[in-house]
Order: sequence, then structure tokens, then C-alpha cells
Amino acid sequence: MVIGMEQAAGVLRAGGPLIFPTDTVWGIGVAVEHAKGTWELSEAKGRAPEKPIAWLVGDKSALDTYGMDVPGYAQRLADAFWPGPLTLVVWASREVPPAYIAADGTVGLRMPDSKCALALARAAGSPLATTSANFAGDPARPSGEPPDLQFAESCDVPVLDAHVKGGVDGAASAVVDCSGCEPRLLRAGTISASEMQDACGVSFRDLPPR
Repeated sequence: MVIGMEQAAGVLRAGGPLIFPTDTVWGIGVAVEHAKGTWELSEAKGRAPEKPIAWLVGDKSALDTYGMDVPGYAQRLADAFWPGPLTLVVWASREVPPAYIAADGTVGLRMPDSKCALALARAAGSPLATTSANFAGDPARPSGEPPDLQFAESCDVPVLDAHVKGGVDGAASAVVDCSGCEPRLLRAGTISASEMQDACGVSFRDLPPR
């Protein structure tokens, strides 16, 4: 079912899942303040429920609100690349509901460069725990393309009627573990490791081979 923005916000405020475009790919998400957890997202994708799901947040201040003992280099990364395709994994603060905290005590946060996603977060009054809207193992659908309605129908989740131009051509966000003294690149993205190292002033550990 394809719905408009007002209905979509209502779905999120009621605690239900929604499929919507981000600045990278089509995502499926729930409003953290209104849903009891992310089990519906994992069930829809057919993936392990213990695998953590990152949040889309509305502004940079969320890093201090939902993160604890956030290192200075993480703040510098957010200043340089938010809004944009960069997820920062930090220690979860007491503001993060237990159902959304990873087994190691962290939470992933990203401010998307997406008017649509940010409007949904504002309308829901909550960050959005969001993962790509596709079956586990399948490629993610770029937000510049139409949504995968077959996936939506299979999991009976409504789709926001929206189209996105531009973005980063479907590439997933880079993911950086910021829970230690040094940043660690968990997933490469469109932002290069050298760009991030220059921005934060700290060398990355465990860089992938060239």
C-alpha cells in the first residue's frame, strides 16, 4: 500500500513500520519512541534479530543525547559529514531504550541528507531505527529508483509515496566504530577513509585492503 506523508507519520506514531526513501537507499524503519523494538524489521528482511539496526536522527545534537562518552573525533566526523552517508557507532546513553541497544552496548547514529527522512523523524517526534528495505542477502534498492513493491507486499508494510533525485546512487553509508580511543572502519562507503581521517585528525584502525 502506497500512502502519503500524513498517513506515513501516523503509521510511525502508532509504532508501525514504514518503507521510505533516504539519501542512500530505500529503508524500512520504525519510530524509536513509539515502537517496542526492531523485531518487525528483522522479520520482514529475514535476518537475525540480534543484528543491530542504526538510527536516523534529526540533528547533530543527537550524538550527545543518545551517545555516551562520545570521543572528540566522533564529534568532528559528525561536524564534517552530517547530514550525509556516515553512521557513527557510539556507546548508548540512558536515553536509548534497551530494545535498541546492541549486545555490546552501542548504538549506530546517522543524520541523513534527506528532506524526506528528516521530515518523517520530525513528524514522528522520534529518531527512526532504519535498515535497507530488501530481503537479507539481496542488494538494496537505491532511493533514486522506485521502491521494491514486491518486498513491501511480502511483509505487508506501507510505502511512502515519494521520489528522490540525486543522493549517493544507492551506496550504503560508511560505518565507523567510535566506541574506542581510535575510530575503526566497519563498512566502507562513498566517503573515503582518507577524507574521514583528515576530518577527525585520528588514524583509523583495521582499514580494508586497497
